[in-house]
Amino acid sequence: MPCSAVPPMAVASLLSPGSAGFASLRLVGGGSRCDGRVEIFQNGTWGRVLDDQWDMQEASVVCRQLRCGEAGTAYNPPKPERGTGPVGLRGVRCAGHEASLALCNTSLPESAPAAGVAEDVGVICWGSRRVRLVNGSGRCAGRVEIYYQGIWGTVCDDGWDLSDAAVVCHQLGCGGAVEAAGSARFGKGSGQIWLDGVNCSGAEAALWDCPARPWGQHDCGHKEDAGVVCSEFMALRLENSDGCSGRLQVFYNGTWGSICSNSMTLDTVSLACKELGCGDGGSLETRLPYGNVSGPTWLDNMQPGAGLSIFLPMQIPPEAV
Repeated sequence: MPCSAVPPMAVASLLSPGSAGFASLRLVGGGSRCDGRVEIFQNGTWGRVLDDQWDMQEASVVCRQLRCGEAGTAYNPPKPERGTGPVGLRGVRCAGHEASLALCNTSLPESAPAAGVAEDVGVICWGSRRVRLVNGSGRCAGRVEIYYQGIWGTVCDDGWDLSDAAVVCHQLGCGGAVEAAGSARFGKGSGQIWLDGVNCSGAEAALWDCPARPWGQHDCGHKEDAGVVCSEFMALRLENSDGCSGRLQVFYNGTWGSICSNSMTLDTVSLACKELGCGDGGSLETRLPYGNVSGPTWLDNMQPGAGLSIFLPMQIPPEAV
């Protein structure tokens, strides 16, 4: 196929049912729906929560109300991250077992002093933990990074194997693992290294459920950052290519396979050329001297769509090729 050459602020909310005591909460300015500065919805308006003795009891109530698991950290955001809007609650005192922050002992803003040492409050819940793959050519391959305590960090490759990679792939909805990459195969990360000595069975629901050294304890450098390639990872290439022409192939389930030209339009060719960095358009050739086809045929009867998402793998019987 010759081609022509050529985190916004995170906001999460939970509309809690029940009596007026269940005012809605949200966390803003964090990296997930389960961490950030606390705001409360009252009388049709989102308001800030201010306190001068904010601690884990109050944070536990917030995390429970938002269904974000246990509280990990209670904090006062630094000045650049403080709110500027109206105040909803000031002076919150919880025992830690309350079902809603509004059920704790509080002072409404109108009854509080006009000035004081109360500041905006924030929480980081255990439910804020996330995993992602970066520096790959798609969302299902790359360097493993975990969001924990409000910071993205990497995973050391000590003992890193397919069982560990499988947990990451399943967690991301990327199928199974076809490669457990080490030695910073997808580039070196920076900053925090969160996990070392990960030893998954492969059945865990999340990477942090696997046995490992305590969070943040490691003897690694970023040259040992771990990565994965999952079975749902897809990529395009031109086999026997002289630059931007050749047999179009797709990588899926750990294997390069061919693509049938049935129903392929110039719009599809144009999208493939863009994905390959070969310009905005090209032509479709079905009888080029690129040798015999080997390996699976992953795709057939493709229709134009958006970007690489049009290349949805579905192996077809050999006799249909």
